[in-house]
Amino acid sequence: MLQHLVDSLATKLSRPATVEDRRQRLVVYSRHSELPDAVRHASILQRCVSAEVLAWLRQFELAKARHPVRIPHNVSLGMLPRVCIPIRHHDLLLGYLWLIDADESMSSEQIALAETAAQAFAFALHREVLAGELASNRETEAIRNLLLCGSDVQSDAARTLIDCGHLDPSPGVVVLVARPVLAPDAEPDIQVRLALEHALVNTRYRLPARHAVHLVSHSDGLLLFGTEGEVDELTVDLYASHLDHALQAAMSGLEQVSSSVIGVGQPRSELAQARDSYLEADQAARIAASMPDVSRIARWSQLGVYRVLAQLFSQDLGELVLHPGLERLFTDPEALPLLQTLETYLDLSGNALATSKRLKLHRTSLYYRIQRFEHLAGANLKDGNERLCLHLGLKLARFTGRYRPAC
Repeated sequence: MLQHLVDSLATKLSRPATVEDRRQRLVVYSRHSELPDAVRHASILQRCVSAEVLAWLRQFELAKARHPVRIPHNVSLGMLPRVCIPIRHHDLLLGYLWLIDADESMSSEQIALAETAAQAFAFALHREVLAGELASNRETEAIRNLLLCGSDVQSDAARTLIDCGHLDPSPGVVVLVARPVLAPDAEPDIQVRLALEHALVNTRYRLPARHAVHLVSHSDGLLLFGTEGEVDELTVDLYASHLDHALQAAMSGLEQVSSSVIGVGQPRSELAQARDSYLEADQAARIAASMPDVSRIARWSQLGVYRVLAQLFSQDLGELVLHPGLERLFTDPEALPLLQTLETYLDLSGNALATSKRLKLHRTSLYYRIQRFEHLAGANLKDGNERLCLHLGLKLARFTGRYRPAC
């Protein structure tokens, strides 16, 4: 029915028409002899608009619109002028009707005709949305049960995802967690969640059909994808890179988001074990968000000592008593260069030459700083247990935010 309606409107107005859902995913588009611009072409091929287009359209606040909105030409995006008409059912936003207006010649009568057609679209789209939401809710519930609930429901959830056709049977599974890093005092809102949804959908469309599912949970996005045979780490890295790129683009222009990170869990051999991969990805994302020296794409397998520290995250690490010498120096801003020098020195196994090169510091200055630290902290770096205590204390302090290096 929607296809007939949109084709009929496009014929009456002699211009291409497109209907998207409220998340700006393509629902139906009119017949055409040629693709009028790059944005329409890409949306038809990818079934949704790109993150760059989403960021551009955000300024027009389409989700709040009650009347037609004219969108101007955007040369850099290859986007011709358009008229956007919100499709609402009893004031509930269901989607958008888009009409290409290349020469901006649409008259008020033509726009009024399109508004009338949008009311008919609303009834048809409402039925499709209800059916789609029902299927989506089943998928969402199964993913939640699989990743966020106890072991008693995980096998049933895995079977539901396979039996309902959301995922093909697969020997293994990997979970990625996409996490926006919010600015101080900022809270995740609908714009953040829509951007997360957009990034996940864009990434999911790059994967084979029935190869992945996703979930937006509060301010995180979860992408679960199946693996075949022996896990290819390059493939996992590629999917993580796709998600990272999509996430950065979707978050562009959101003032409440300062950056974003991706956590990558270890592969598991069965779908019912996906929760273990999710917990690792979640901790990896948490570490990457709080530790400036960790890569924006953080693989659990490559986090070293932070994997150990993450196991303690549920405890109040802020109450742990570290090396008493460190405790004193953490409160002295002038001691920060000494702490950074010590951490680099310990990271490089006490190699003075490598430390001097890393810090671009003369070796005489390095030795002076090390001796100065030993004096102020009452520490002995010739003692292996002392070095271990100091090294672990610095990493714990980073992890809890008590120690923030300048670089």
